[in-house]
This record gives sequence, structure tokens and C-alpha cells, in this order.
Amino acid sequence: MRKIAAVSLVLFTSIIYGQQKLKAANEMFDEMSYVEAAGLYEEYLEKDPDLSTQTITNIADTYYNLNDIRKALTWYQKLYDIQGQNLSDIYMLRYTQALRGVRDYDKANTINKEALKKKNDNAAIRYFVSNQKYLDSLSQKTSLFQIKNLDVNSKNSDFGPAFYGEKLVYSSTKEGASIDKKIYTWNEQPYLAMFVADRNLSDGSLFNEQPFLTEIASKYHDATISFSNDLKTFYYTTNTMKGNRLKNDKKGTNNFQIIKSSLENDKAAKGEKLFFNSLDYSVGHPALSPDGKWLFFVSDMPGGYGETDIYAVEIFADGTMNSPKNLGPKINTVGREMFPFFSEGKLYFSSEGLYGFGGLDIFECKFNGKDFSEPKNMGEPVNSNKDDFSFIIDPKSKYGYFSSNRDSGKGDDDIYYFAKREPECIQTIAGTVINSKSKAPIQDASIKVLDSFGDLKQEYFSDANGKFEFQMPCNGSYKLVASKPDFSTQEKEIRIGDKNGEIMPVNFELAKLEDFVVKDNGNEKIDINPIFFNYDKWDITPQAAAELDKVVYVMQNFPKVKIRIESHTDSRGKDLYNLKLSDNRAKSTQSYILSKGISADRIESAVGFGETRLRNQCKNGVKCSEEEHFLNRRSDFIIIEK
Repeated sequence: MRKIAAVSLVLFTSIIYGQQKLKAANEMFDEMSYVEAAGLYEEYLEKDPDLSTQTITNIADTYYNLNDIRKALTWYQKLYDIQGQNLSDIYMLRYTQALRGVRDYDKANTINKEALKKKNDNAAIRYFVSNQKYLDSLSQKTSLFQIKNLDVNSKNSDFGPAFYGEKLVYSSTKEGASIDKKIYTWNEQPYLAMFVADRNLSDGSLFNEQPFLTEIASKYHDATISFSNDLKTFYYTTNTMKGNRLKNDKKGTNNFQIIKSSLENDKAAKGEKLFFNSLDYSVGHPALSPDGKWLFFVSDMPGGYGETDIYAVEIFADGTMNSPKNLGPKINTVGREMFPFFSEGKLYFSSEGLYGFGGLDIFECKFNGKDFSEPKNMGEPVNSNKDDFSFIIDPKSKYGYFSSNRDSGKGDDDIYYFAKREPECIQTIAGTVINSKSKAPIQDASIKVLDSFGDLKQEYFSDANGKFEFQMPCNGSYKLVASKPDFSTQEKEIRIGDKNGEIMPVNFELAKLEDFVVKDNGNEKIDINPIFFNYDKWDITPQAAAELDKVVYVMQNFPKVKIRIESHTDSRGKDLYNLKLSDNRAKSTQSYILSKGISADRIESAVGFGETRLRNQCKNGVKCSEEEHFLNRRSDFIIIEK
């Protein structure tokens, strides 16, 4: 009995101990002290307890927020095993992003498609598939970007580069960042501070780095800055404060705010808070447009599409601002959109909700003055299977910087320099192949591209709608040859200019041999109108030439066609005379066809048969009408080979 009681006491004590560990872990999780929370959860798990769905979720999110994606995946997988396709949108995103983070793309894609099918969201499925194909096409092309990790990076977090004239300002938790050595409990690194460094214009490297604007530095986060073109005005992110102390919301969470300030003699004036700052939500990552008329920023304010969205606020000439505008569902998703940067009519930003390689990926889209184009993933090596963000590029699009926590880095987040080469000048050749008679599209027509020497460079084929499209380098002359068996061949000379991205329309109309053929008494003949000759003559009249040109057209466009020519008269006149006259006319038509460049070996014979092959009863001595005699006056171009 004592032994049983002792065992029960141990079990009870163990349960109480485990519950205390779990409670402590959950408290650290709620306080966003993820490093400490992770340690406590691991101690709790050593007892192999039964886990609630909420505990599994908390553990997964702990590792997710610490960027330990492989451990996060273990727990998101457990969550998916329990809930399957009933996972909420945000946790389905986190699960598939964790899969992408370990490069299990096939499984992530399968689960994504299943989720979209369950929602019966055909538009989203089409978008998903098209982006899969787009990323596949990017992987087959040589990237325009060359990147390198910078020596300035530390073992801690370095990110958020911003151009500051010929210098670069960035955010860091490196040693000496925090002015009083406070530690940020989220990742147990110092709080973020801003640094400035000289920039080597030839290779992008940074040197002479030192703390920046220490006169406005707080004891907490100061990061992600953006300057006006004249460098007199700047915006930056910091914690919500009251005096020198953090000011939290009702739940005890400290949010971020954007401060506007000005520079005089490299010294910052006292800053002012933007009117849309709030204790109840965060605003941060400011990005000023080059003309100073728009401020882009990130917020989790109510009414958004996901965890954090990108907003824009218009700045008027007197410095006042209108209400922030959400950039909408084309840009923002259920996940995080962060780190906007606007230059030369293009918005660059990072997203985990748009289709990518894993984690945050960098996207670009164009602004036409009213709306943004569909965001495009910038591909590798700018993007990786981890977080890639804080992209900035010079106005001439030659070089820039971005941040990433990819595995090959030196620390937590690193700053990378990139050089971008000019894209190869390419123009698109696009058109349609149709039937010249019916105007119906022709499928599987061959379009051959020949260079100036007549050498075959490429061959393409039309689709079910007769359409084709391909790309060719700029500044070149080519011959396009469209053909298909049993159809004519058409050639066109093209000259490609020097404007990258232009589309050159080139259309073809091909004739089908059967459209030019009639059957008569078991023979196939080229279909033409009757040929008229002057009385007692065999010279080619203009009317005869027009009809014979149809024969020439068929023989030019169908090079395998061979014919024999037969000429006939009616019964009027002497038999021998008619025989000789028809033979002269047959020979005359042959000479005309050969004069157009048709090879002699393609005309087997040209013979006159006089009145020996009448088509009706109108022989010698029979009275017939002019119409009846007309039926016997004919020239036939009989196809003997095709």
C-alpha cells in the first residue's frame, strides 16, 4: 500500500511539474519570448505528455517565429494530421511555407491544390498553376542577378538597407547596437539600431560603419528608414513609447510606429508621429516614393487582408497626408506582406502569401498611375527557400541590396549586394496561320526561322487556334517559312529592331491543294476558268494569262505537283486543222508556265487532241448550240503527281 501511494505521489508530482512547465511556456509564448518559450516547451515534451491542439499550435508557432523551419514543420505536420484540410487559411499557409522552407515543393503544391479545390476556387487554381509554370520558366533562364554576402554582416541580424546619398544606412542587432545593452526577448538579441556605412561604388561593399543618428536613438527598436531625394526628410520605425518607456496596448503588446523627422548638418531634428500611428496596431517599414508624393508602409491595422498588409498614403505639397489606402488583394494576402520599396514606377515588396520558393519572397509589379500589375516573383538567386526581403535598387536598375536569412549566410539576417546586368534584347514574333480560302485556323503548321544564310535556326508549330509565338534576339534579319503537308508554303522576310519586349505581328495564309482541284472523269485537274484564244491564234491573251497564273500559283506553292496539259477544240473546222491548232495552244500554255520559273520536268506533256475527245454529241454534221460547242473548247491541267 505504501509503495502504491509512493508511486501515485511521484506521478502526481510529475503531472503538476509538467503542468507548471506548460503554463510557464505558454506565458513566455504569449509574451513573445520565443527563445525561452522553446526551451520550456522542450522540457515539457521530455515527459511525453498528451498534447492539445493548442499546445501543438503554440510549439509550431514558436519555432516559426524563431525561423527554425524544420522544427516548425514537425509540429505543423502534426497539426495537419489532426485537422487536415480543415486547417485555417493562415495555418495552411504556414504549413505549406514550412514545406517549401525545406524544399519539399511537390508536397506543398499538392496540399495547396487540394485546399483550393475544396474551396472550389478555380481562379485561384489557375493563378497557382500559372505561377508554378512561371517559376519553372525562370529556372530555365540565366539570372540577370549576381549576388554576394557583405563583410559588414554579423552573427546577429543585419537587414533593411536604405540609400543615403553615396552611403548606406541599415538596421542591425550587432554588438554595440543597443545603447544600454537591452535584450529583445523574441530572439534574445540586442534591440535594433541603425548604422551608416560608406559604400564602395565599384563592388557594393560597405566600410567605415558606425552608429547613425544616435541623438534620436531609443533604448528599443529603431530600424527601417527611408529618405527623401534631397536627404532632408526621413521616416523610420520605432517602438510605441511614452517618454523613455514602452507603451503597450490593452493586451500588453508593444506595437511599432513611424516617426517623421528632418536632417540638418547630419543631425536629426525632433521627430513627429504620423497621425495613423496607434497603440492598437503596428505601422512600420516606411518607403518614400522618389517624388515624395507617396509613403508606402506596412501595418496590421483592422480591415486588412492578412497578418500584415502594404498601405500607401498620399503626401501633399504642404506635408499633410490623406488617409492610408490598402493596396488591395492583388498585392496583399492572408499572410505577411512587408518591406515595400518604390522606384521608377515599380513596387518591390516581400510576401509569404504569394507563390514562391519558401518564406518571404521578393516580388515586383508595375504601377500605371491607377493600378498595379500582377506581382512577379524575382526568382533565384534573389529569392531562396528562406526569408528574402528589404530589396532596394538604384534608379538605373544596375545594382542594389537585399536581406536574407538563407542557410549560406553569416548570421541571422544578412545584407546582400547584387549587380544586375542588362537583359538580352528580345522581341516576340506572334501571329496566326489560317486557310486562305475558308479563313479557318490551321493547327500544327510549321513555322521555320531561317537566317540570312538560309540556315534553319528554329522551328515552331501553330496551336489549335492557328496561333504561334516565339522570341528572337533583336537586330537581326530572318526569313519565316510557314508550311504544312497538303498546304501551300508561304515565306516572309522580317527585320527585328532594337526595342526590347516589342511584339511583331506576322500572319500567314496557306492554301490547301484540294481547294484548287476539281475531279473530272476520274482525273484531278487544276480548277481554272476556260482559256480564250483569238480566232485561229494560240498567243496568250491577258485573259488566258490570268487563268494560267492560277496554275503557276499551284505549282509554285505545291512543289511536288506535276501535270500534263491537254488542249481540245470543238468539231467545227477540219479535223487535222483542229488537231494542229489545239497542239499549238497546248504548247503555248506550257511555254507560259515555264516562263514563270516552273521546272520543265514538272510538265510531263503538252498535247493537243483537237476534236477527238468531245464531251457531248456535237460531232461533225450535228447541229449544236454555241453553248454546247463551248463545252468542248477547253484546256485541262491534269495532276499526275502530288
